[in-house]
Amino acid sequence: MDGSEPADHELLAKGVRDFITRELLPHEELVEKLDAVPDELFRELQRKAIAAGYYALNMPVEHGGGGLNARERSVAEIEFGRVSRALGIVCNRPAPILKGCVGDQVETYLKPTIRGERWECFALTEPGAGSDARAIITRAVRDGDDYVVDGTKQFITMAMRADYIILFAVTGVDQTPRGPQKRITSFLVDKASPGITVTPLDVLSNRGMKSCIISFDGVRVPARNILGVEGGGFAIAKNWIFSGRVMLAANCVGLAERAMGHAARWANTRVAFGKPIGQFQGTSFKLADMATEIHATRLLVFDAAAKMDAGTITQREASQVNLFGSEMVGRVTDNALQIMGGMGITKDMPLERFWRDARVERVWEGTSEIHRDIIAKDVLREFRS
Repeated sequence: MDGSEPADHELLAKGVRDFITRELLPHEELVEKLDAVPDELFRELQRKAIAAGYYALNMPVEHGGGGLNARERSVAEIEFGRVSRALGIVCNRPAPILKGCVGDQVETYLKPTIRGERWECFALTEPGAGSDARAIITRAVRDGDDYVVDGTKQFITMAMRADYIILFAVTGVDQTPRGPQKRITSFLVDKASPGITVTPLDVLSNRGMKSCIISFDGVRVPARNILGVEGGGFAIAKNWIFSGRVMLAANCVGLAERAMGHAARWANTRVAFGKPIGQFQGTSFKLADMATEIHATRLLVFDAAAKMDAGTITQREASQVNLFGSEMVGRVTDNALQIMGGMGITKDMPLERFWRDARVERVWEGTSEIHRDIIAKDVLREFRS
């Protein structure tokens, strides 16, 4: 944390970091080896997170959550970036859109999720619709008091463990001045519903977290399980996407700082040609660039989070912080591995895992190319005569 941070933010950061160091970090090697967090360990860590007050930090206080605003959450997310995501996610920070639960949804989904009794997954991405969320084709057709869902979702995090799915599906087409627009609706879908199949994917990074394919074949979902209003799903998804992009960059700060720490300690002790390699500019300048880029990302994160709290963040700003943070952590982990030389790519050191885990950051909340396109279009509009 910077010395200018409010005292309560300093205390929050220290508390989360101490919990991570004490309870989560010791299990990283096991999770990496098994590509899973064993159920018994998961439940144990979940209980400890709840008891320590570090579970569902972003959920409403009136329902038992931590009540953190975006600025405070970004402080916590930087700390969670220091541990493998498979373990950090044990301290579930549920999708913010669950705050939109009403009536029976509060008792059936929101409160049990905050208490750690239920787990959700967020199902927007499809095989043919990643960064372009409006391209989804999963359909939900009204049939009496239900909707019938058919389609496929892909790269859905933690779907194997989830009890229910926050699903986005097309429920019709609206005619607008810009032409036909898909009407996208969000549903709360119990994973045990007939017709749902979940298949894990074998991926390069973030072992133990499990990205999955979810298939829906004639799945019946009660109309009362619509989250928000029919046709309001894209607005809900957009808010979540903005939040996700800012918090992704916060996680990148934590991971980058951890990688830089390993590289700096190595540079202070590894001797070549009679002196520590940190005394060579080829090494020391890399560390200087790392520290500067990490600091710049931290400031971007805090600025974007403050704008989220004020309700003024723009799509361009969310893309800028995501783009800068995700590419920063790629450079930092790559240079950290380079500083450690041959040892950096061995399984004896965590740098090769940091490097693998950092690679997906440029993809999963929108690719770098999509973010550059969003930013560039906004710049061109600003200076159009």
